[in-house]
Amino acid sequence: MKPILVTDDIYKLTMNVHDMLFEEMWEIPNGVTLNSFLVKGEKLALIDGVCGWDGAPERLYDLLDQLGLKIGDVDCIVINHMEPDHSGWIEEIRTLKPDVQIYCTKMAARLLESFFGYTTNVNVIKNGQTLDLGGGKELQFIQQPNVHWPDTMFTYETSTKTLFTCDMFGSYGTCEDRDFDDQFSKEDREFFWQEQIRYYSNVLVTFNKNAIMAIKKAQSLEPNVIAPGHGPIYRQSPAAIIENYDKIANFLVDAPLDEVALLWGSMYGLTEKAVKHIKKVLNKKGVPFHEIHMPHEPIGKVMSMCMRCKAIIIAAPTYENNLFPGVVSALEELGKKKIGKKKVLYTGSFGWSGGGYQEVQRIIEHHKLDWELAEGIPFAGSPNEEDLQKISTAIDALLA
Repeated sequence: MKPILVTDDIYKLTMNVHDMLFEEMWEIPNGVTLNSFLVKGEKLALIDGVCGWDGAPERLYDLLDQLGLKIGDVDCIVINHMEPDHSGWIEEIRTLKPDVQIYCTKMAARLLESFFGYTTNVNVIKNGQTLDLGGGKELQFIQQPNVHWPDTMFTYETSTKTLFTCDMFGSYGTCEDRDFDDQFSKEDREFFWQEQIRYYSNVLVTFNKNAIMAIKKAQSLEPNVIAPGHGPIYRQSPAAIIENYDKIANFLVDAPLDEVALLWGSMYGLTEKAVKHIKKVLNKKGVPFHEIHMPHEPIGKVMSMCMRCKAIIIAAPTYENNLFPGVVSALEELGKKKIGKKKVLYTGSFGWSGGGYQEVQRIIEHHKLDWELAEGIPFAGSPNEEDLQKISTAIDALLA
């Protein structure tokens, strides 16, 4: 892959990664792009590095070589975020050029020492501090903690108004031949919109309040280019990715989509009878819904589908006086990620005693979720016509 010119003397060094779990837990069927950036003034700055998932650091040597550069030409490394998928080249560069200067936040410096043992030539930045690279290039450092680690910051190149945001404004999905938003087709825009939702729900959602602050900061800067650590670069309409992220963040505040997540599991088909009825009701009403059959679906899908929807219907049987474990694991993860502001309905089969609804209540209370839980509709064995009618009535109320 070739280095890609972003704007005047700023280059994207990128790698596309497939066939892995992101953070060793999130499925990425469409892969992910890892971005690093070179800013060329009189000094050469490398902003972030990438993990050794795709032949790095050998790939770094090749990319620099194509620009007529070598690792020894790098004068400074800017660390926006110390997570290894953004800091994987540091050790290699530091080995070959021990005097390279590193710029990072105070928390990132602590992590740098614990990860690599580095304490020398580490410059802890202050919020708003600038670094003059010469040749008209100046970097400004903007602390933006907890998007999504406490070490994170933005870097802003003032002459081109290019904002390097690391995880913020990122997405899943490899770029391939569409590195910039001005190369998008209509289908590409929809593709990356869906990938942004999945990425946010997996990586950033726990820190939604911090992400909202980061959105406001980016808006105030009015950048010409937004260059995240994952996904495409936004230079035609950087306001569009800010707007997308604002919409996603507000899924958890007051503006989820008018859609339903149907989160269900069934051991022997009894609860599934209710699920078939629920799908029939939703289809008749023309309500978009996302079916999540646990434990067969990956947890990343649970996060993205439930985050975006206004309502969640939980259909799962009682299991040993509690809720079916496949659905419990999904609800617990939703709780840990603080997926809030939802209207919720529970139904499910039981044998000699119930308990499923009570566990849903317990999970909501334990995680302090902002969920409006309707009265449950547990049913003995197989649902009869009266049970199905209760479910229909409850769905009417849920969607009202």
